[in-house]
Amino acid sequence: MSEVLTINRDKYDVAAPDTSVKLPEGLSEDIIRKISKDKNEPAWMLQHRLHCFKLFQKFAMPTWGPDLSKLDLNKITFYAKPDAKPNSRSWDDVPEDIKKTFDRLGIPEAERNSLAGVGAQYESQVVYHKLKKELEDQGVIFLDMDVALHKHPKLVKEHFMKCVPPSLHKFAALHGAVWSGGTFLYIPKGVKVEAPLQAYFRMNAARMGQFEHTLIIVEEGAQVHYLEGCSAPVYEEASLHAGCVEVFVKAGARARYSSVENWSKNTYNLNTKRAIVDENAIMEWVNGNLGSGITMLYPCTVLKGDNSKCENLGIAFANKDQNQDTGMKIYHLGKNTKSTIVSKSISKEGGITSYRGLIKIAPGAKNAKANVQCDALMADNKSQSITLPHMEILEPQSETEHEATVSRIQDDQVYYLMSRGLSKQHATQLIVSGFIEPIVKNLPVEYAVELNRLIEMEMEDTLG
Repeated sequence: MSEVLTINRDKYDVAAPDTSVKLPEGLSEDIIRKISKDKNEPAWMLQHRLHCFKLFQKFAMPTWGPDLSKLDLNKITFYAKPDAKPNSRSWDDVPEDIKKTFDRLGIPEAERNSLAGVGAQYESQVVYHKLKKELEDQGVIFLDMDVALHKHPKLVKEHFMKCVPPSLHKFAALHGAVWSGGTFLYIPKGVKVEAPLQAYFRMNAARMGQFEHTLIIVEEGAQVHYLEGCSAPVYEEASLHAGCVEVFVKAGARARYSSVENWSKNTYNLNTKRAIVDENAIMEWVNGNLGSGITMLYPCTVLKGDNSKCENLGIAFANKDQNQDTGMKIYHLGKNTKSTIVSKSISKEGGITSYRGLIKIAPGAKNAKANVQCDALMADNKSQSITLPHMEILEPQSETEHEATVSRIQDDQVYYLMSRGLSKQHATQLIVSGFIEPIVKNLPVEYAVELNRLIEMEMEDTLG
């Protein structure tokens, strides 16, 4: 068996010693006030949190997707501070046990070799954050969200949860009440950042909730590629990830957001991501979802400006006891807008993958074009693949296309490759690699290698 298949999952699944300082489990107004006080937040942010908490209490739990009945929010820790100095600019200043975790994940090495900046969050706090000086000199702002709230209050207040309103759904409201950490990224007008910027979010403690907030503002004519990685160790008890990503892409700008979310199987991944795209601007999403027991994630793009575009590439992998309910939502509001969705899913050992998508072309969005392609690959007859597209076409001068395919890994394909000297394992992996290639080729090489490795590990012994 090749070296790539002997990778030890301990790099993701093993927890470091838990030395964090935690608030009591469960959620109350008192907990929210303590979070805000600990962060020394301005009054408007506390009021925002309390408003979100009231909305959260009014919303019912979603019942239209995967079963969330076993998620007991009274047993979740909503805020935990690691025993570490926040926002260190040197890895040497990060406590040894935490640094070892990020070393195993390859974050410092990636920063040295290929990234323009890195942020690393552990539990509820960012422990490391650094941007290359040449980008700072161009006016790029890349900060921990908590720091940005104090250093750039006007800019934060103008944009914070204006793209993802807390009234959107129960977990958006929950996020607004208890958010902590995350990334603030501002690219000035005309600045093109060539190398990617990365943030990595790690949950370590049992029954933990992580609620990082990512706010990206790409000014007119600017360009950026932002990467996020996520993981957590394995526990028996449920954990919750309910982060939020907001992207504002101004006129003529271009933004790419790539993520590989590899939470442990005891994690409920209920993330919310949305972008607003102005005229002649481009938004690109590249998402890899695997690991978590239940995922409900549907990146949304609002094509507000004329001639705006978006491209959405997603892959979901569901193994035994996993339900990956993912998809994309796109609103065509401007004229001559264009969207493309390519969604790939793989299911194995009774895992469930679902594509749940929305295309809405508003009245007046003339010459809008939308193309959706959903491809599912099942490794056995126990797994499930579901396609749930929804289209609202309210402008007659528009074009929409939707194509969905479901297939199994065929024995004759495997045997043909075996006749050329490959083992059954390698033949299966070659078929899967070809299936996901359209997604992987759009990731930076380090993330492409990582995603391939993760899927190869999940596919071990599929036909055996």
